[in-house]
Amino acid sequence: MSTHADYRLSHLDQLEAESIHIFREVAAEFEKPVLMFSGGKDSIVMLRLAEKAFYPARVPFPVLQVATGYDFPEVLATRDRWVERLGVRLHEASVEQAIADGIVVDDGKTPRNRLQIGTLLHAIESEGYTAAFGGGRRDEEKARAKERVFSHRDDFGQWDPKNQRPELWSLYNGQLHEGEHMRVFPLSNWTELDIWHYIAREDIDIPSIYYAHQRKVFERGGMLFTESEYNPCREGETVTERTVRFRTVGDLTLTGCLESEADTVEKVIEEVAASRVTERGATRGDDKFSEAAMEDRKKLGYF
Repeated sequence: MSTHADYRLSHLDQLEAESIHIFREVAAEFEKPVLMFSGGKDSIVMLRLAEKAFYPARVPFPVLQVATGYDFPEVLATRDRWVERLGVRLHEASVEQAIADGIVVDDGKTPRNRLQIGTLLHAIESEGYTAAFGGGRRDEEKARAKERVFSHRDDFGQWDPKNQRPELWSLYNGQLHEGEHMRVFPLSNWTELDIWHYIAREDIDIPSIYYAHQRKVFERGGMLFTESEYNPCREGETVTERTVRFRTVGDLTLTGCLESEADTVEKVIEEVAASRVTERGATRGDDKFSEAAMEDRKKLGYF
């Protein structure tokens, strides 16, 4: 017979409880929150946590996706299934539309991933969002490692890493001035392995490209990229068909894949547990431009 003293939360239960607390705190404290959605595994885990936080009511804020126009079709299909199942409003901010409207400038050299910044900031300002949930985790990359759960953004949408607010225990400072907003990261204390264990435990629907499959790819800069009309091969590059999977998703011209035989969630967990490189370090070309690439983008207002 179990007693009160025997009651223990598992590691995943503790992470889940902390994230649900953050969702409820933001919904109570901020006038107009939104959930930023890339279509990746972390975004989808956030949706599942938001669903649990407010069940049996609906998730009380919309989902915002900044579409690059170079998105994986499998990711958009998964997004649409989640939006329909939860009955949440989808706000799609298009980089292509932002280019057409003169909000951002496409010079033919700047990757769509970077053009997401201006598109995202315009969407937040035009809709008057006061808090934006993001799926960033501290184990992904060093700029994310030093960012708070409640990350203040000034009236230009910028982050100042030297002027962050202290966070003691679970006490968050949500005070804002006119035009400012807060980025909120409910998954800050999760690791990639935690995410995969949670996907397995909750039987969460994620894009099929996370599992090993046959795909036409080519090698560039030590990474494998998918063949696409948006990412044509350069001289000397050759397309071959290999068994690969993606550890992260984003602009397909910058998101690399890995050769893998992990075609089930159990096999992916084994593979991630044995890896010594984070998913961003292994498969994101945009993080290889410089040592401080992510921090530079975050200062400008990136996710």
